[in-house]
Amino acid sequence: MQRLQSATTVARLGTAQTLAWASTYYLPAILAAPMARDMGISVAMVFAAFSCALVVSALLGPYAGRSIDRWGGRPVLMATSGVFALGLAALAMAQGPWSLFAAWVLLGVGMGSGLYEAAFAALVHLHGKNARNSITGITLIAGFASTVGWPLSMWMESQWGWRGACWAWAALHLVVGLPLNAWTPRKAVAEAAPVGTAAGAAAPVADAAPAHARRATLLLAFVFAATWFTSTAMAAHLPRLLQEGGATLATAVAVGALVGPAQVAGRLLEFGLLRHVHPLLSARLAALMHPLGAGLLAVAGAPVAAVFALFHGAGNGILTIAKGTLPLVLFGPAGYGHRQGVLMVPARIAQAAAPWLFGLCLDRLGAGALWVSAGLGVAAFLALLAVASPAAAGTRAREA
Repeated sequence: MQRLQSATTVARLGTAQTLAWASTYYLPAILAAPMARDMGISVAMVFAAFSCALVVSALLGPYAGRSIDRWGGRPVLMATSGVFALGLAALAMAQGPWSLFAAWVLLGVGMGSGLYEAAFAALVHLHGKNARNSITGITLIAGFASTVGWPLSMWMESQWGWRGACWAWAALHLVVGLPLNAWTPRKAVAEAAPVGTAAGAAAPVADAAPAHARRATLLLAFVFAATWFTSTAMAAHLPRLLQEGGATLATAVAVGALVGPAQVAGRLLEFGLLRHVHPLLSARLAALMHPLGAGLLAVAGAPVAAVFALFHGAGNGILTIAKGTLPLVLFGPAGYGHRQGVLMVPARIAQAAAPWLFGLCLDRLGAGALWVSAGLGVAAFLALLAVASPAAAGTRAREA
């Protein structure tokens, strides 16, 4: 019965997350151009407003996480549905730069308290150390947000214009997202023995070894920032990057379409085979996949562009789960939401800057810009090697 309830909760939260991501993070890719034309501004300004929303979400994340730690995910996620609806309504009524930025700031409030980090914290509040599989389940469902969101936004824009599309997304948050989040269970279940870690792994030792906990926090913050920078940079510039490497436009677009399915495949791999190993090991392997794909692309060129996209997508899919599971395994469920919010502040800021900074790299380096993202991937891998497992940290703490 408990397992059925957990699966139902994952399905509801995963669907609500799909709606949240599709109507915010993936919205500018389809609606930025018609927004800019209608308001007489540049497309770059629309994306600047979107970047502003990401910064707001970074700053708000720790406070939202602390609220979930205290009251659970249900009230926070329900409130977020209303904020998303209000922000999208404000966006639909925007007439110029000031109202555009104001609407995206409001959406940034929703993003800081209603995307993956909030859903992960809600699951940890419910299931404690047993939340790893539920976190993976959420990402499996919401991994189709762009697959659903982009065609739906395009269809709504063609039928009702971009303002009508924003109104429709706002309505969906009220009639679909709000009820789904309202069905989130209120009370946490009793904790059992830790699962989802390597056999025989010790319990997290953050309290017993605060120095190791601080070091692990700094390393994870860097890893999340580096990998989110690369993920966002590839989302914004992958077709252009592949063209710089010699691929045709048609090939670049077709290869780019492989990233989404590869992300889902990576998450299925995590849900199946990799859930039996420590999340540190799966995260280390995932961090290497983008650099390995980049190396193959540098050696063989455009003919292996599809392999690069598959490597990048699969690694990114697994790392999305690692962002939720690593803090849980390393530090435990106590204060998870607040810690998760703090860890993601640098990542959100890096995400906001990625399209602009990587675009500059492409302007100056061409296909050589890939070495920048590959270097970040290697650095993330080395940082993960430096993160001690709970058992190793506990041993060192006892020896000290």
